[in-house]
Amino acid sequence: MGLQLKQNLKLTQQLIMTPQLQQAIKLLQLSRLELVETVKQALEENPLLEEASLEFSTQEENKEKTSKDLIKLVKIDEKHLLKNAEWEDYLGYFSSSSKVIREIEYQDEKANLEAFCASKPTLESHLLWQLHLSSMGDEEIKIGEVIIKHIDRSGYLDTNVEEIADILGTSPERVEQVLKKIQQFDPVGVGSRDIKECLIEQLKYLGQDDPYLKEIINNYLPYLEKKNYNYIAEKMGLALDKVLEYVEIIRGLDPKPGNNFDEGETFYISPDAYVFKVDNEFVILLNDEGFSNIRVNDYYLALLKENSIKEREYIESKFRDAVWLIKSIHQRQRTLYKVIESIVKFQRPFFEHGITHMRPLILRDVAEDIDVHESTVSRLTTNKYVSTPHGIFELKFFFNSGINTEEGGEVSAESVKYHIKNLISQEDPKKPYSDKKIADLLKEKFKIQIARRTVAKYREALGIPSSSKRKRYF
Repeated sequence: MGLQLKQNLKLTQQLIMTPQLQQAIKLLQLSRLELVETVKQALEENPLLEEASLEFSTQEENKEKTSKDLIKLVKIDEKHLLKNAEWEDYLGYFSSSSKVIREIEYQDEKANLEAFCASKPTLESHLLWQLHLSSMGDEEIKIGEVIIKHIDRSGYLDTNVEEIADILGTSPERVEQVLKKIQQFDPVGVGSRDIKECLIEQLKYLGQDDPYLKEIINNYLPYLEKKNYNYIAEKMGLALDKVLEYVEIIRGLDPKPGNNFDEGETFYISPDAYVFKVDNEFVILLNDEGFSNIRVNDYYLALLKENSIKEREYIESKFRDAVWLIKSIHQRQRTLYKVIESIVKFQRPFFEHGITHMRPLILRDVAEDIDVHESTVSRLTTNKYVSTPHGIFELKFFFNSGINTEEGGEVSAESVKYHIKNLISQEDPKKPYSDKKIADLLKEKFKIQIARRTVAKYREALGIPSSSKRKRYF
């Protein structure tokens, strides 16, 4: 069979991700602070974009009309977006009454008081401060500075004295002497090489020199963790009551002395929207703090009148980028408002009464309600936060599975977790509830029927240990 060339016509449909569409999708999943940075970067890179005051005079309105006339020189579909798609448009469309704005300003004023609080010192700075205030000599201070730099976040030495001695060209004995002094700094036990040394150093500071205490720490810590006090009493030849007294002393020690110190920057959550209850209705206001009121610069548009300019193609290109950015941001804010509005509608009992009244909700419910794709809702609810009457929550928090009740209704998984946490907080420490008992109490008090293994899963998700580890003997 011979080879031959043929020409065929074929009509197909293909979805192409244009750079503009990719930008719009990217803006959807940006957090509020990331969006602010994106706008600032666009203002620096695109000369056609400029910041404008939110207060427009009559003269500026006249310039706006002139600019719209100039848009006719540029052949693109988004002509109406030059001045219409400014920040004040979505602020006007999505903002609420002046009463709510005043309330938000008051809330912001209270929240910003945190900025006046001094940050906590890091463990390293706290130890160095004590080192330089001590009576140690210059050589010891030099050794101490190296030791402190090798103390991890939990307060333990992450190397050995031999390596530090090699670094400084001194003897391990000399490093050991300085280390013992640092271990008596605040917090006591910092710089220890293991948990046993840490606890024993704290006992020395407290003046507890009972040999039985040291024996329990050195030989029976695994049994102490499992609360097998009878085994410890039998092996040590002590009465159980005496062992429990020793356990109470050890319980007051800190196995991780460095955990109470900051080791990095403090991050604050800036909500993307506020939800307030006004006259029995919930009002949504998007957070515009930090956003620039951007629009297209009239000067560059006026240059388009001159058909002979060489930069015409460049200006038209930058103009398209500017208009698309304004349009994408406007669409993002509009969709965000609709998503939050839909969440408030579905989760109104939560906004009224709190987490115990939270309902099951999935992404598809909101997507169908506002007529967008499920993936759009997923992107838009990532790294977004809303301030509610019950605190600040991530938008993903409102989406959770449901559990059937005996009355035929459904309750959200988050509500069940809250009930489990509340039941455990009220239990008798000497007789903690087992997972089976918690499941029975949920069925008895709240008509929620779930299996024991489900209780265990939720308890572990909350970071709550099992009943055997929660049990107290005194």
